[in-house]
Amino acid sequence: MPELPEVEAQRKLVEKHLTGRTLVRVAAMRDTIVYSGVSSRQFAERLRGRKVHGVRRKGKHLWLELDRRPWPIFHFGMGGHFEVYRDFERPRFWKVELECEDGVCLAMTNPRRLGRIRLLHDPLSEPPLSLLGPDPLDALPSVPAFARMLSARRGPIKAVLLDQKFLAGIGNWVADEVLYQARISPFRLVPSLSDVEIRRLRSKIRSVIERAVAVDARSELFPRNWLFHVRWGKDPEARVRSGGLAFGVVGGRTTAWVPSVQI
Repeated sequence: MPELPEVEAQRKLVEKHLTGRTLVRVAAMRDTIVYSGVSSRQFAERLRGRKVHGVRRKGKHLWLELDRRPWPIFHFGMGGHFEVYRDFERPRFWKVELECEDGVCLAMTNPRRLGRIRLLHDPLSEPPLSLLGPDPLDALPSVPAFARMLSARRGPIKAVLLDQKFLAGIGNWVADEVLYQARISPFRLVPSLSDVEIRRLRSKIRSVIERAVAVDARSELFPRNWLFHVRWGKDPEARVRSGGLAFGVVGGRTTAWVPSVQI
């Protein structure tokens, strides 16, 4: 599933091609699962002819700010993304296609139909965004505030990081990377974390996300010593310089960690 860095890269892509432009044509594939609270026909009708003033994101959600409300909000689910093209056929599994006056088209694809497309009048004050925690790129809490947030939690730290009501946008690979770099086991119960570990955890949340965003989530540009490069596929031979990987399940998600350094 696209996580905060991937969605931020998508936000910048959409911003580059749509900001200041008018949506002269909107095509919406009929899909009663992906479209939530609005039909595909209604969605297209409300967007057609609207001018895009900006593109914003919180966590794994992004939305267009138009010259008239309601505004469209997108969640990619598993494998969803936007594609940009001109004079080409629509991509497979497209759900909505937006065309500007200069002929540039953007289509959101969603092959597994786990994404959602909505129309909201005030995205930040309505569900699902109103239910999210702070965005760790744009609004990471201070050290004292972060510690207070953790003090209300009792479960494994990996499960807490995955909870979008705690921080919005951290998914499986980001959580694994942060905990590896912070040298904290994903199974550690939150009350067992020391003040030093809490500060280190917050610092790694910031640095991992900022580094991934800086390279537009292009994984080949991530530092070579990141866990990211070897965590996939549950390879029993996978290892980093500091030791071999172990695999398990935390918070219902496959988890990779390095027992020799994560305690």
